[in-house]
Amino acid sequence: MTESTTRLEAFSDGVFAIAITLLILEIKVPHADQGLWAGLAALWPSYVAFAMSFIVILIMWVSHHELMHMIHRANYPILFVNGLLLLTVTFVPFPTAVLAEHLHSPAASSAVAFYCATFAVNGLVWNVMFNTMVRSGCLRPEVNAATIASVRRAYSLGLVVYLAAAGLAFVQPWLGLLLNISLWVLWIRLGYRSRSA
Repeated sequence: MTESTTRLEAFSDGVFAIAITLLILEIKVPHADQGLWAGLAALWPSYVAFAMSFIVILIMWVSHHELMHMIHRANYPILFVNGLLLLTVTFVPFPTAVLAEHLHSPAASSAVAFYCATFAVNGLVWNVMFNTMVRSGCLRPEVNAATIASVRRAYSLGLVVYLAAAGLAFVQPWLGLLLNISLWVLWIRLGYRSRSA
């Protein structure tokens, strides 16, 4: 692993760690005017939004780790696209806060659509990131064509599903959220390594 790849991973890990930590800051300590337990229970939208975004950022961190194992060095295009990817990751706490604030309100549809659209943009950048890696000539020799095709299909499908979830949110916000969550299975099961490896 070259120095540039090591620094890329170290910097990215730090950004992922900060983004995932910022999620908890949205959950505020409740007032005990009507009882502490009632106040804690009323924060359920914040718990839901926090758990969802925590799991998503964790999955993205694992995916990023696996992507870095596919290359033996990182050139300028990869470094800059990686920075763009991290930009979308650090933005996640904001739509998470919006979702928590409005999930149980008349604005739920817009909040869920905004949340899902955020991951559609993130999914677009994952596609750009992977295609940049493939075109760069930095892939390890053991990464075969079947693995490349599998990752490309998954990333393309993910982008379509995120867009569909954002659109569905305007009709039924909870269905939009569930469609968004369904992609967790795809990302967790996605194989980044060739069978021979």
